[in-house]
Amino acid sequence: MADGADGALPVVQNIVAAKIANSRVILLRAAREIADEVREKALREAAARLSWEGLEAARAPSIDEARGHEGAAAQTYFSVFDHMIAGDHEAFHFDGRSRRPPLDRVNALLSFVYALLRHDIESALECVGLDPAVGFLHTDRPGRPSLALDLMEELRSVLADRLVLTLINRRQVQGSGFTEQDGGGILMDDATRKAVVSSWQLRKQDEIEHPYLRERIPFGLIPYVQALLMARYVRGGLDAYPAFFWR
Repeated sequence: MADGADGALPVVQNIVAAKIANSRVILLRAAREIADEVREKALREAAARLSWEGLEAARAPSIDEARGHEGAAAQTYFSVFDHMIAGDHEAFHFDGRSRRPPLDRVNALLSFVYALLRHDIESALECVGLDPAVGFLHTDRPGRPSLALDLMEELRSVLADRLVLTLINRRQVQGSGFTEQDGGGILMDDATRKAVVSSWQLRKQDEIEHPYLRERIPFGLIPYVQALLMARYVRGGLDAYPAFFWR
């Protein structure tokens, strides 16, 4: 949707602000748990920058400016992502986000779990009668699930990044479970892929109090609840889309 589309800007502001706020929570939780003062300081400084970006995104005068704050926040977040890795740091060193193909094991995990999350969100949107291809934040392109990608933004750090960090830091995945392909891309072997999917399914059974509903629900229901809230907003049942702000 374009900037002039009725209701598009407030939705984008809420989604981007939620994404940034949730990323900030991830950084602060890691900072509290880490024993290294240098890494803790870097995480807290990055979290402070995200606070500013989130505030600016929430009042951005255009969708393009909101996207700009999202991009700046993502760059800050991933610049310190490596500081949150406390497992086999030699095998799971992170130098920055890379896609198509992922160029290290951490990126391979992130891309795979993001694909699992996107699948769940697309299914949730279809279940509530929304077209996953018609988005607010992401531009519409043939074959692109823009609305699913929109809802992914607010849930990436909570559902995907946190799981990837847990898998690495608890040594539930091993460096030997990845191979380098021609061209430098990193691929998970079948056993690692199955372990990640199993952990993903277990994670979805954990419960959380939904910040808008104020009810305890399984993590796995969050995509459906957000899709349902989006459907209610689009159909006029809500004055604003309540993005997912993790507490």
